[in-house]
Amino acid sequence: MAIPKKRTRKISVNKLKFRWLIRKKATYTQSVHGTGKLHVAIELEENPGMSLFIHTDRKHPNDIGTKTVNPIIPSDISNWIKQAYELGWNPSESGNPFRTKIVNDRIELE
Repeated sequence: MAIPKKRTRKISVNKLKFRWLIRKKATYTQSVHGTGKLHVAIELEENPGMSLFIHTDRKHPNDIGTKTVNPIIPSDISNWIKQAYELGWNPSESGNPFRTKIVNDRIELE
């Protein structure tokens, strides 16, 4: 499933162009339980195939009790894309989203 183009950011990694998105509005579980984390969706800009979905270890700004926000920056996205390739993600191949999570600053399969 393709991610919407609205509010996406662009990044180039290894000469490939990607679009990435963090949902602006928090889901219910991201905002009321004190454990809400940011989620990122990434796909190729042209002819997207398999999306990369990342459950990060970063607190959602709208989560109850969040005092300090650790933003996701383009260098994080670039590193996570490179690590996803190492785990077998092929963004030009069609299929279900490649679901991962961040543990100790490393991407792992979910």
